[in-house]
Amino acid sequence: MGSWRVSADLLASSRFVLSPMAETVAALTLLEVPRGPWQQAFHAANRDAFAEMLARHPVRRDLVRRAWRPRRGDLPGWMADFLGIVPEAPGMSFNDELDQLAAEWDDDRIRSELRTVRPGPLAETLLRPGLHAELLGLLRWIWTATVEADWPRRRRVLQADIVSRTTTLAAHGWAGLIPTLGAKTRWLGDGLLQINHFDLPERDLSAARTLLFVPVHGNGSWVMWDEPTRYALVYPVTGALATMAVADVQGLARLIGANRARLLLTLDDPRSTTQLVALSGLPLGSVGNHLKVMLDAGLMLRRRAGREVLYWRTALGDSLAATTRQPTEHPPT
Repeated sequence: MGSWRVSADLLASSRFVLSPMAETVAALTLLEVPRGPWQQAFHAANRDAFAEMLARHPVRRDLVRRAWRPRRGDLPGWMADFLGIVPEAPGMSFNDELDQLAAEWDDDRIRSELRTVRPGPLAETLLRPGLHAELLGLLRWIWTATVEADWPRRRRVLQADIVSRTTTLAAHGWAGLIPTLGAKTRWLGDGLLQINHFDLPERDLSAARTLLFVPVHGNGSWVMWDEPTRYALVYPVTGALATMAVADVQGLARLIGANRARLLLTLDDPRSTTQLVALSGLPLGSVGNHLKVMLDAGLMLRRRAGREVLYWRTALGDSLAATTRQPTEHPPT
């Protein structure tokens, strides 16, 4: 199986970060292979414009076709390394990360990577000068056309996910957190982090100085590296939006109000105000007011965890929530 050997110091200094570039690459994967209802909706909303853009830019079209090696049976799929750059610093903007990509990858290096991903002759379009500029243009188009306008909301959802993960880390340690990042990730003990199920050599990260965990709106996890010092694990955000059908919550909503019912049903696990704002779509002030009412009514408890305040249901809150069906998670586009 694919695994990384990480030191205690590297794990202790690791952190969760947001990456607009990783979010853009995730959007590109969904334009190629959507899975599930929300991803199909995202694909349907953007596929025609995407196809038209590729038709106008044949170099970008051939880049997209060559940048992945599809998984076949026990043979792992692969993503070109230029689609998986590790952010140099937390809080980088899309333009910052695009500049980093531009500085690290020229035409020759891109072509070498394409041959590694899929051995064999390259299309004539990929041999022309300016491949570097076409790669940047492709990613900038994905960002501006499909992600940028929605980035403020996406960022709130991703930040809420990070709060949830760090809460899990505090309660259960790395052994409890790592399996929540994907179906194929496991903490195997003795400094060994499983990243997939494929028969691949163990990778020693003893020279690494950076290990990042990056949530995205995607359908799977992948790894990124700038060997030998920077590594990252990208994982799909969960609980992005708890969507309840009106019929599911009507009874509870008549009792305590629709917005309070929505918030109460979201609190299966402890969540922060930031998370609740992202999950409910309600303004911060409105969430705060509803939480205060339900705290006073004994439906929930709260406790500070670092800079955040976490809320969770009491036994009374659980009893009320049990009167209706639980929400089904449908991550947004």
